[in-house]
Amino acid sequence: MAERKKVVVTSALPYANGDIHIGHLVEYIQTDFWVRFRKMRGDECLYVCADDTHGTPVMIRARNEGITPEELIKRSHEAHYRDFSDFQIAFDNYYTTNSPENKEFCEQIFAAMKSAGAVTEKSAPQLYCEKCRMFLPDRFVKGTCPKCGAAGQYGDSCDHCGSTYGAEELGSPVCTTCGSTPVVRDATHLYFELEPQHEFLEKWIPGHTSQDIAKKLLEWFGEPLRGWCISRDEPYFGFQIPGYPGKFFYVWVDAPIGYMASLKNLGRFDLWNDPNAELYHFIGKDIIRFHLLFWPGMLKTAGFKLPDGVFVHGFLTVNGEKMSKSKGTFITARTYLDHLPAEALRYYYAAKLGGNADDMDLNLEDFVRRVNSDLVGKITNIASRGAQMLQKKLSGRLGRLDAEGRELLAKCREAGEGIAKSYLDRRFNAATTEICRLADTVNAYFDSKKPWETVKSDLETTRTTLTASLNAFRILAIYLKPVLPVYADKAMRLFGESEWMWDSAARDVEDAALGAYEYLASRIDSKQVEAMVAAAQVKPAETGEVSHESRASKNKGMREEEKGKREEGNGSGDVPPLKAEIAFPDFEKLDLRIGKVEACETVPKSSKLLKLSIDAGALGKRTIFSGIRAAYPDPSALVGREVVFVANLAPRKMSVGVSEGMVLFAGTPGESGGAISPTSEAGAGVQVT
Repeated sequence: MAERKKVVVTSALPYANGDIHIGHLVEYIQTDFWVRFRKMRGDECLYVCADDTHGTPVMIRARNEGITPEELIKRSHEAHYRDFSDFQIAFDNYYTTNSPENKEFCEQIFAAMKSAGAVTEKSAPQLYCEKCRMFLPDRFVKGTCPKCGAAGQYGDSCDHCGSTYGAEELGSPVCTTCGSTPVVRDATHLYFELEPQHEFLEKWIPGHTSQDIAKKLLEWFGEPLRGWCISRDEPYFGFQIPGYPGKFFYVWVDAPIGYMASLKNLGRFDLWNDPNAELYHFIGKDIIRFHLLFWPGMLKTAGFKLPDGVFVHGFLTVNGEKMSKSKGTFITARTYLDHLPAEALRYYYAAKLGGNADDMDLNLEDFVRRVNSDLVGKITNIASRGAQMLQKKLSGRLGRLDAEGRELLAKCREAGEGIAKSYLDRRFNAATTEICRLADTVNAYFDSKKPWETVKSDLETTRTTLTASLNAFRILAIYLKPVLPVYADKAMRLFGESEWMWDSAARDVEDAALGAYEYLASRIDSKQVEAMVAAAQVKPAETGEVSHESRASKNKGMREEEKGKREEGNGSGDVPPLKAEIAFPDFEKLDLRIGKVEACETVPKSSKLLKLSIDAGALGKRTIFSGIRAAYPDPSALVGREVVFVANLAPRKMSVGVSEGMVLFAGTPGESGGAISPTSEAGAGVQVT
């Protein structure tokens, strides 16, 4: 067995001024996958987090509700922890930044920074709202980006072009609290100077995050690094800065320090500076500069160990668009749980997360289909059919494995280390794809043995079949435990076991009585999703967004008009008319990937279809049915070639099987053209094979 490692893992702290929603859950659920996997492999892995409680928004909301900030953050903490627990996210400690441990670390790190000469005082212009009688935090002002001119941008960075700037640089600034125009006043603040660490950070960053994130950050290193303002003026809810009356630590100073405070509150701060322990942060791509510039700078200056890795993920879209309150796709964790099981979202996120910073789309139709077909129809179906038949017809007792059964289990076990590597690399989609492939193999074995027939005449042969099938399911359930812990615990009890580690998959269960079968996973009805969306929907007048219904009506009218034009024809003979124009955002929804054709064969009783088996790298294996047989009379001509395919097309159930994508084709099949593949120079274009 590999050496047991000591690991500390964190997720970014959720803010106390709002509910947890399904976008937030992308981060906490994937962190939970990774932590549970590390624990299953035998590592001492601790997952700590906390509520981010300080700052002006909390102060203002509490004032508006007529309660103290402490009362507000206590209420938020309870709600957040309940949501996380109900989504089966298991923190070793979930704490708060409004704690004595956090205050102590803030003051200790600040003293070290000041002693090192890294803290300076500067007078700088700052936006002040005369109506609210306060200097405005970055996120309490909106205006026009000074770099690209995009409207409606916050006072620290532009979502459109990615530039960073001071709030006072915004054009046409507006206070987001009261809507008035702020004025510029000079204010003296404390700054943490990063430029002395320019060379260190430039070398450190590439080795501690992904290449694309490092490249983005290093764009700022062509000029001196700007000092970071770490103070805020009263009134402010937070920790006062020692020696500076009326000054408070900026919330982004004490937020990451909250990781340390939570670990100390757990009684394991010894691990932070332990050279034999590993430290990892999971964060969203919107806060990379805080975690990969300011935070390592603070830690290094104060003499604390820096993180071994910062894992960055993208944003969540729903049905290809930003989450929308008017469309009912801005869904809180609680609204989701009121309508659907946590296991379904955990499984779907696992099936989509690829270990990179790409945005992830929750397509609600695909969500229903994938959960029903893969989790319920493929994986759970093995246990449901096998266990219930064994209990009803064979006294619920497993028998012995025969040679064919042992061969089936060997195939499942051979895939174990590959699945483990996918988990470790955070390519959860590759892990679930391989588990589904194994489930297909087990179902094929089950169907070939026809135990529903043999049970009528040969009970022991049936028992042998069910013993192999259920043992194979047990292995798959072990592989799924990081993703579906409650599901796995039910499966574990079925086999009369009390704990599953990763190497538990090596054991056979024979000549043993099964426990009572517990319902493992339920099919999702699209009506449940519709009810959830309806519950989350906010009227357009309350959001300022365009009505979903009005958009739908308009689009329907445009589609019907275009359909009429196509049916009239365009007088061009055999040349098919162009389909309706699409906007560029529609094209952007396509996720085009490159895959290698491992096998290609004709489809019986079809004159048009080819069945392609494609290796899509991190995305796993795909089976795609493509109507290009006329262009490839010899299917082997495609074997070994790379092709471009649409990776995020919802799988389509056909009479010949399920197609998991679409191969791009240029030209007219049978006359000219062929499947599109990349050129020899990546990114230079495409060529027709």
